[in-house]
Amino acid sequence: MNYYERAQELNEETIANRRYFHTNAEVGLDMPKAKAYVMKKLTEYGLEPKECGYGVTATLGHGGKCIMLRADMDALPMPEESGEPFACPTGKEAHACGHDFHAAMLLTAAKMLKENESELEGTVKFMFQPAEENFLGSKNMIENGILENPKVDAALAYHVAAGKMPVGIYMYNDNGTMMYSVDGFQIDIKGKGSHGAYPQNSIDPINIGVHVYLALEAIMAREVDPTKACVMTVGQFQGGTAENIIPDVATLKGTIRSNDKQARELMVRRMKEVATKTAESYGGTAEITMLSEVPPLICDPKLTDEFVGYMKEMNIPGMMPYPGISASASEDFASIAEKVPSTFMYLSAGYPDERGQYGAHNPKVQFNEGVCPIGPSCLAYCATQWLKNNK
Repeated sequence: MNYYERAQELNEETIANRRYFHTNAEVGLDMPKAKAYVMKKLTEYGLEPKECGYGVTATLGHGGKCIMLRADMDALPMPEESGEPFACPTGKEAHACGHDFHAAMLLTAAKMLKENESELEGTVKFMFQPAEENFLGSKNMIENGILENPKVDAALAYHVAAGKMPVGIYMYNDNGTMMYSVDGFQIDIKGKGSHGAYPQNSIDPINIGVHVYLALEAIMAREVDPTKACVMTVGQFQGGTAENIIPDVATLKGTIRSNDKQARELMVRRMKEVATKTAESYGGTAEITMLSEVPPLICDPKLTDEFVGYMKEMNIPGMMPYPGISASASEDFASIAEKVPSTFMYLSAGYPDERGQYGAHNPKVQFNEGVCPIGPSCLAYCATQWLKNNK
């Protein structure tokens, strides 16, 4: 089968599926609409889908080695201002990261691989995953056996990229860290509340929180190796309900990111120590909760080069490789890549004109549907060729 030609024939269906996910955007682990839609479509295509944790999986093929193709499905908890006629109407969810494309493209890949099942020389497993944005989805599906029965030998995932880039660029990393680790944390500082006129009767958790924040900055300035890529961000600082009340509790939430294992371990350990000891020095206490613990995304070099070779074989017009990409953002596909040889690539879905002025996670971002035949055909062809050459 010529997968690219077939994907072009199925392009209207891919776009329709993408727009369904987009309009009916859902966030987090529990995505009943997306799950039901995926299971319905896979059943129509002749597969036998089943739930895997909060996600959906299905397999096809004939024993042998198993390659897994993964797509995340979740949106972001934000209003949409894209101006698209199929925008999510709720004002609370938006597919501003392109996961609607991923789910739609994997559905089309599944349809084509089912049509070509007799030619497959192994097994293809599909992973439709929720909750990538809060880094809970891969973990949930791993805990529920996505990498077993049959055991996964390799994995591949694509992510569309918005911005001022023409469709056809594919970005990868075959020799280093592609995306940073992310360790989300919550620091609950407990003090003693009082009237704002009598601060001497309080143990002010807001005051403690300020000093914790400044101490965290000192970790970055004086303890982290400056040759390593490291980021620590406190994005939430909440405490109090009125201007004349010193509260009992204040909360800081943030993330730690790095492309280096030792630097990551240092920052996480010192964040916990500094928060705890600083709170104690001011008479309070600090309780730390880890919200996410995702490793750096490091793709398997040999596997990545193999998939790049297959994509070049397809001779899709306008396709152009961009190697060595690295980003300080994070991706929970890293939890898969930590356990099995994996490849993750970006596919450009941008516009060179004014439509490309906004990037991912912006409420005005727009994605180019010209990428819709590329993703499914590359997924299907790479899976087919990998099974053929890795018996």
